[in-house]
This record gives sequence, C-alpha cells and structure tokens, in this order.
Amino acid sequence: MHVVLPDGKQLDLPDRATGADVAAAIGPGLARAALGLRVDGRLSDLLTEVPAGATVQILTGRDSADVIELQRHTLAHVLAQAVREHLEAEGHAPTSVRLGIGPVIEHGFYYDFDLPRSLTPDDLEAIEERMRAIVAADLPLERTVVERDAALARYRALEDPYKVELIEDLPEDVPITFYRQGGETGFSDLCRGPHVPRTGALPTHFKLTSLAGAYWRGDERRPMLQRVYGVAFADAAALEKHLWQLEEAKKRDHRKLGAELDIFTLDDDIGPGLPLWLPRGTIIVEELERLAHEVESAAGYQHVRSPHLSKEQLFIKSGHLPYYEESMFPAMVIDDQKYFVKPMNCPFHHKIYAARPRSYRDLPLRLAEYGTCYRYEDHGALMGLMRVRSMQMNDAHIYCTEAQFEAEFMGVIELYLHYFDLFAIDSYVMRLSKHAASGLGKKYVDEPELWIRTEAMVRSALERGGINFVEAEDEAAFYGPKIDVQITSAIGREFTLATNQVDFSQPGRFDLTYVDEDGQRKTPLCLHRAPLSTHERMVGFLIEHYAGDFPLWLAPEQVRVVPIADRHLPYATEVAERLTRDGLRAEVDGGNDRMNAKVRSAELKKVPYIVIVGDTEADAGTVSFRSRKEPQRNGVPLAAFSDHLARHARERAGQVEGLT
Repeated sequence: MHVVLPDGKQLDLPDRATGADVAAAIGPGLARAALGLRVDGRLSDLLTEVPAGATVQILTGRDSADVIELQRHTLAHVLAQAVREHLEAEGHAPTSVRLGIGPVIEHGFYYDFDLPRSLTPDDLEAIEERMRAIVAADLPLERTVVERDAALARYRALEDPYKVELIEDLPEDVPITFYRQGGETGFSDLCRGPHVPRTGALPTHFKLTSLAGAYWRGDERRPMLQRVYGVAFADAAALEKHLWQLEEAKKRDHRKLGAELDIFTLDDDIGPGLPLWLPRGTIIVEELERLAHEVESAAGYQHVRSPHLSKEQLFIKSGHLPYYEESMFPAMVIDDQKYFVKPMNCPFHHKIYAARPRSYRDLPLRLAEYGTCYRYEDHGALMGLMRVRSMQMNDAHIYCTEAQFEAEFMGVIELYLHYFDLFAIDSYVMRLSKHAASGLGKKYVDEPELWIRTEAMVRSALERGGINFVEAEDEAAFYGPKIDVQITSAIGREFTLATNQVDFSQPGRFDLTYVDEDGQRKTPLCLHRAPLSTHERMVGFLIEHYAGDFPLWLAPEQVRVVPIADRHLPYATEVAERLTRDGLRAEVDGGNDRMNAKVRSAELKKVPYIVIVGDTEADAGTVSFRSRKEPQRNGVPLAAFSDHLARHARERAGQVEGLT
C-alpha cells in the first residue's frame, strides 16, 4: 500500500500500516516527535491503521490545536483510571465503578461515572494527584479491535449497563475498539479514539475544576451520573488565564448577580425555564424595548402585535410542524381543534403582510414585534436566562424584492454593529450558517437550487460590505441560510446573540405577493432578524458583560439618596423628586440604618451614584456624591448634578464625563 504526504509524494508501506509506521518510514526523528496525524483531513492517532491511498499529515507538538485535542481525550481516560484507583484504594470493588462517556469539550474534557459513593471537591485534589502520577509513568497506549459479542460479554460480566448500551447502539459495520494504557493489566476503556501514543505525551498544565450531576445520555428519565470536569492547555499561561476566567465567571454569573441585584427569579410553582422579571429587571427590559423602538422607528420599521397561540394549521402552512415540532410545546385541544403556543412570530407576521394587497411601492415592508414566544428546551439544557422556555424576542421580518435584498440585508448588519458599539461588544464572529445537501427534505426545505443561489447572495452581500465572516455547514434555518453572530462574553462564554435569516420558502407557502411595476404578481423575499436577541438572553449577557455594574442609562436604580440623619430626610426627598422630574431613577434610603450601612447597601446593589446630604447640602441646595462612574464630588449644585446625569442617560453614554 502507499499513502500520500502533504507535499504530494507517495510513501510505500506494508499492508495495514498504522500512523506510527508512517512516521517511522519518514524518519526516526519524526517517529520520536509524532503525537498524532490527520488522515484525509480527519484527526487520527498513531495506533490506528491508515487506509491505502490516504493523504497523511504527521502531527507533532507544534500542531498545538490538533495535539491538545488528542491530549484532552487521553486525559479523560487518565481521569477514569485515577477515579477507579482512588475508590479501589478505599476498598470499593472495581465493578462498583461504572464508566459512562469521557469526551473532549471546549478547553478540556469530562467523564461521567456511576460510583459507589458521591465524590466531593476534596476528592478532586487526590484524583488529580493520581492523574499526574499516571502521566509521569509514561504508560504506552494500545488500541485493539474486539468482536461485538466478546465486547458485550465483557461488560455484561462487569454488570455495566452503560457500555453495553453504547455497544448495542453502534451500527453493525462499526468496529468495536478499546484503548489500554499500562500494558496487559493496565486500564482499558471502550473508545473510538483518537489518543496520544503514551501518557508521557500529556501536558502537565491541567486541572480538575468541578463536579456536576448529569443524566445518562442527557435524558432526565435515565440515571443521574456524577460528572467530573477538567481543563487542559498547552502552556501554563493559557491554563492560568482560563482559571482566572473561571473565577471571574463565578463573580459575574448572571444567575448569581440576577438574584443579588433583584433582576429576575425562577419559581418551581411556575416551572423551569420560565423566568419572572422583578421590578429592577423590568426596568432593564423596558430600557431595551425603548432603545429598539427608537432605532427601529428611525429605520422605517412598523410595530405590530400578535397573539400567544394559534391553530395547528398555521404551523402546518409555515412548515414549522414537520421541521420544528420537537422544539414546540405539545398542542392543546379546544373545540376539537389543536392549538399551539407560538414558538416564533414569523407566521403571524406573514398573515399581517397578507391582510391587505401589496404593491412594489409598499416594499420594503419592515414589521417588528417584541413578542413572547415559547419553546420546549430540554430540561438539562436550561440555564438561567441564557436558555429558557419563555422568551421575549426582538423580532422583525422584512419583506422585499430581490433587487432590494442586499441593501436590506446589510441594513440589518449595520444595526448589529450599532448595538455592538453601544454596548462595547468587541469580541464577536459573524457566521454564515449554510445547509447540508444530506439534510434536504428532512432538516431543510427541499429546494437545492434556491439554497445555493440564496447562500451566494448572502456571501456576496457580506463580501461587498467588507464584513469579516466564517462559514459553517449544516447550521442553517430550515427555510434558508442565516447569519449567526457568536458573541464571546468577558468571561469567555460564547453563544449566539443575534441572527439575520433569509427565507425563500415561507412567503410562497403563505401565497404572499406584491404587484410589480408591470402589473405582475411576484413573491417577496423575507428576512428574519433579531439583533437584540431576546430580553432573557440579552439581559443575561449584559449582566455578565458589565458584572452587574450597568451603564448609567441602563441601571435599574441610577441614584440612591442617603440622608446623614433623620432631619435631612425632607431635603433628601426633595433631591430625589428633582432627579425624577428630570427623567432619572432615584430612591431615598429613609431606613433606620446608620449612614455607612446605607452607603454599603447601595454599593452592593451597584447603584451608579450615591448622593449623601446633610446640613451643608440642605442649606446650600447642593449634593455630595460617590460614584461608580466618576470621581466623587462635594457641594455640587443640585440642578447641575441632575442636568449632568440626565444628559448622559438620555444619550445612552457608555462612559460618563466627569462633572466640572
């Protein structure tokens, strides 16, 4: 057999040669340095046979992105071995430690266990110490292929239902492979690979970070397993940065701050993923709505409203039921008719478009709504405000001609950039999410020519607009390609914040038309866009982005007025009333606590300005303030202070210029 090297040269090898054989045939130096390989572009390891005629690239430590993935996978196996040894040392039988799965994830790895006792954070240090000993032992890894019946017999004898299920679910033509580290009596695990060739090739820059519960295969009806998370990096600096981000994430976690700052709550009587907005959170939501309404009105959008539920036939017509039903709440039956709560606004907006005849003079028609939608997210996927079942979406649909498409599409992109500038969001990626031919008729509308043409239109618009973007296969909406904006928060969390979707399917399904200049009926294109995501996700992101210290215009409470003594309460009330008249959100702390305790309470709520008034301020009509936004000042005229804050809030300034 032969393989093809990256420079195009052919390398002759014995039949059934492995990746290690390829490296050795090239040279002894490369054989010693090799840690893995790519076979026809796919990541593989030195222990696996290479297909004849494949194009092969040997990976060494310089290929850090690929190598760290191999290393993280092997570290998951080292973790499993260390947990087993840790519990065996306590006297637990080896068969009492059942192994689930141990995949690579972003920044690291995890492994799921069914154990005879619950692990605690104190166990992690001892387990990590065992892992380091396994790495230092430089144990060689071996890969073996086992007959299906023999593999099943092995795990049935061990009374391990998890591995039995995994094997039974594998297609008949998929080989059953095991990786063993440490020789004949070493630790062995069912795995398809790939791995590094020995534990000594693993980095020392790893750490076990946390424990969690995880349902087997993500199904809440299945057993709850114990999951151990770990991170690993190629160098100490990257590990240190990531651990800092984890600590910062604990401080900025929107679930923690959301409770401390009285922004939202979740209640078991209402249900998971259905947040309640508290008064302070409602203020943030209303400020975002006000922003969107102003920006959209200036851009020519018209605002509409639609009901929370609809007959089944609406979603059959839109195509959502065959493609999206798993993400919808079950139907309710009323008068022998099925109704669904709405998972999205678009079918309703299509009906609004169709409510009257349209001419080319009406286009582009931009319909916007902050409508509440409901989606059935799996219980295990719910996370605070980031993944919910009830959401208020900054939604709009633009109906336009093909000639208007590029201008409208780029207008949405410019809207994104305006908001990103306002919120000081500078870490994001625009991703062109495309279809996959294999999903036509199943996951995507079966219109192959329209997919190719529409994706080309989107690509051309982005390129002509000078927008940097990446492309991703098999990530489109069922009705067309889209731009997903992937945001990375200050703590390194990445998620989709905004979308801009092209729809070439639904306008035709709803028989939407307009009369062109020649009197001919034509079908418009439709753009679905949500630049501010949902209230829930946007507020969750902003809590973490600002660490709860919102800019003045967005802060739920902008000024806390603290009287030094009870006799100063009337003047404190006068100050708050003046600020309120000027459009600011101000409260007086008239409680019984001492002044310092009141100031501390305002600081904990991250109130941007704390005004302190006593005899001097009351006599002179001034204020003294401490601020999270600018240097503190004493003896500032009340009118000047109020005008100063009102101007910055009105302008939605990200930074407040110091009062002069």
